[in-house]
Amino acid sequence: MAKRLRHSPPDVSETDVLTTEHEPEVSPHADLIEEIKETADKLVRDGATRGDLKIISRALKELRYAFKVFTPMRRQRKITVFGSARTPPEHPAYQQAVEYGRRMAEAGWMVVTGAGGGIMEGGHVGAGQEMSIGLNILLPFEQDANYVIDRDEKLINLKYFFTRKLLFVKEVHAIALFPGGFGTQDEGFETLTLVQTGKRDIMPIVLVDEPGGTYWSAWLDYVRNHLLANGLISPEDLSLFKVTDDVNEAVEEVLGFYSVYHSMRYVRKKLILRLHKEPDDALVERLNDEFADIIVSGRIAKAAVHKYEADDEHLRELPRLSFEFDRKSMGRLREMIDLINGELGEAEEE
Repeated sequence: MAKRLRHSPPDVSETDVLTTEHEPEVSPHADLIEEIKETADKLVRDGATRGDLKIISRALKELRYAFKVFTPMRRQRKITVFGSARTPPEHPAYQQAVEYGRRMAEAGWMVVTGAGGGIMEGGHVGAGQEMSIGLNILLPFEQDANYVIDRDEKLINLKYFFTRKLLFVKEVHAIALFPGGFGTQDEGFETLTLVQTGKRDIMPIVLVDEPGGTYWSAWLDYVRNHLLANGLISPEDLSLFKVTDDVNEAVEEVLGFYSVYHSMRYVRKKLILRLHKEPDDALVERLNDEFADIIVSGRIAKAAVHKYEADDEHLRELPRLSFEFDRKSMGRLREMIDLINGELGEAEEE
């Protein structure tokens, strides 16, 4: 496989169009506001209980405020760092998180964590306050905002895990998981499920052990021996994530993914891949040959900017590939993106 390059990031209703979560919606906002109001009126007609209404009201308030905080930073590359709140600063995994946060911030990425101690604190220590974002969960024990992000305007306090988990995945461009407990395992499997099922755009997911550690390598053995061996996942699903104990490799896994690939979008039946560099005809032919299994009909082809994207100036000039994707072979799609990054990145290196 061609070597990936290390790059800093560039400055950067399911009817006709499915937008990605990092783009402004093209349909009239007023229509959506009316839908929200109509839903609220239906709750009255349904005789919803006070408890149900409190959940809806609080969730809506939390998401509204969180979106307000994230909106000015939507084009800024961000990575969520998951891991245990109980890991002490002297632990090698904590130090690994510090180094990883520092390296990602140096590359221009903001580091999002659950705002607590342990691995979360380490990620923020490395990134520094300016490049840190915190999503703190309000618990009766264990979870206070760490000293890096506490009182910062980018700290968001949330009552519900489900709103917090949505933000962890929706608002970022990569995920890094360090050793942790039930919460870390839950967040890791949920992220993999969302990417595997296409409910979240393809993004790099890296699982980082302490140097010489076996937390994630043992997890990978479990995945292979029980999930893969019993046909509960497909071999290509293993391409959706990477396990490593090397910070350099963990950084490269994320930056290399965006070295040529930029983003994706569905327009009617077509998947549009936006790139930083246009592939030549020979590479397009190779993609058609090697990934024919994920094409429903037609071929992978170069594409001009679609009219629905014409107003996005930061995207308008990007080269594109377009094809009718089967929408289920996400591991194979990741493998195709890796090939594009490898081939075009290698050509740039030469």
